[in-house]
Amino acid sequence: MTFRPLHDRVVVRRIEAEEKSKGGIIIPDTAKEKPQEGEVVSVGPGARDEQGRVTPLDVKAGDRVLFGKWSGTEVKIDGQDLLIMKESDIMGVIEAQGSLQQAA
Repeated sequence: MTFRPLHDRVVVRRIEAEEKSKGGIIIPDTAKEKPQEGEVVSVGPGARDEQGRVTPLDVKAGDRVLFGKWSGTEVKIDGQDLLIMKESDIMGVIEAQGSLQQAA
């Protein structure tokens, strides 16, 4: 099955957090927080303004993003746990380390 989000909605797959802390302590599943980082799986065509024009989204499939802790609606599609959220719930795109150094 394929799923195509509508309007300004985005489908995100959570990127799982590390199983160990920096000090080497193994974190049990019950103590882990849900990751706030994910990979965009698919995006809708964009939001419509008052004149009916479609404004394309700033994120695209494959982008690595940060989102709010309680953002989105959890769904299961083809056995995968995914989130569907509005683009406005995404705080930003995580870019490669090299591009961050160039901007500074």
